[in-house]
Amino acid sequence: MILWFKDLPNKDIDFSSWNPFIANSWFRKNFMYFVYLLMGVVYVLPGLLGSDFNRLQTPNTFVVYEGNSLITFYIRSFYTVVVIALIFIVHELLHIIVIYKKDNISFTHSGLFFWINTNAILSKMEFWFYMTLPIIGLSLVPFIISIFVSTGYLKSFMLFIAWVNLIIASSDIINSILILIKPNNTLFCRGYYRKK
Repeated sequence: MILWFKDLPNKDIDFSSWNPFIANSWFRKNFMYFVYLLMGVVYVLPGLLGSDFNRLQTPNTFVVYEGNSLITFYIRSFYTVVVIALIFIVHELLHIIVIYKKDNISFTHSGLFFWINTNAILSKMEFWFYMTLPIIGLSLVPFIISIFVSTGYLKSFMLFIAWVNLIIASSDIINSILILIKPNNTLFCRGYYRKK
């Protein structure tokens, strides 16, 4: 069951034998600042990488409609916003695909950030796959496709998808690294982990 913008009911787990997923209290308290920093780095990355990436930051990349009127700008901007919204929706669906049969899911938000929580107890591989599937599917795959496509709208579109998803996935990237450094026989649940 998916709960929309509601917290999950408490699960009967004694978390006293579990450790916080982010053990360092300073890092846990300042985690979102690292996410914001990574988002900023990814956002400015296209400007540092050359001509194909430079086109990504303009709202008129994909709509082939000549003219410099205000209407043209709004059409192009609207199209870009729709594409970004679709990337976000697919990103979240890829997270849900991994865990939807495991246990209840809660889709909530805090400020501009959306969070998916579950009561499921996940193995290290399951939790890592949960965190990285959107990165693989919406950043790595489009980037690889862009390598094999000649210059043009499709190449730019693939790079745009990869770039926007990396911005959306900033916390997933950091969490994926944190998951990898945990021991192999680790279980994860609700922001905690323990060895099997």
